[in-house]
Amino acid sequence: TLKFSDIPYKLNSLLQQPDPIVIEHVVAVEPGETKSITHWDITVEVDDSLKQQMNNFLVSTVSQQDIMQLDQKIYETVDSIKALKTKREFMLSFASDPLGFINKWLISQSRDLKVMKNCEGDPEEERKSEFYQKDWLKEGVCRYFYAKVQQRRSELERDLGVRQLNNY
Repeated sequence: TLKFSDIPYKLNSLLQQPDPIVIEHVVAVEPGETKSITHWDITVEVDDSLKQQMNNFLVSTVSQQDIMQLDQKIYETVDSIKALKTKREFMLSFASDPLGFINKWLISQSRDLKVMKNCEGDPEEERKSEFYQKDWLKEGVCRYFYAKVQQRRSELERDLGVRQLNNY
């Protein structure tokens, strides 16, 4: 088996220019001529079986599935690395200034919650107890409890009405 990351290394050696082929051949010459060494460049056609194998590999659906699985593993690994990096930055920030970090984090969480709920308000004001001592808040709490009492009352009346009907 061959790892996907080893493919460029293996292919790189095949992409380099090959060593020249040396063919030694004695040429008979006329008796009066002097012998000399001559070099010729000869182009030789060679069937490239590796090229055919590479094409077959790329066309093969099984290899495509393998490549897709490897790509998925790469994406998952990169996502995991990003998550670990974020976690590390989070922890380093907390370690360097715990009090400041907690305050910034609480403000950030409050802002995120308001965005999720589409609410408006001032998180700094809501951190103080005076915010919860205002008249409108007391009225809101009373209305909430009144609605809960009415809901419970209707549930009890419904249950009692069902029981009274069952007794007859």
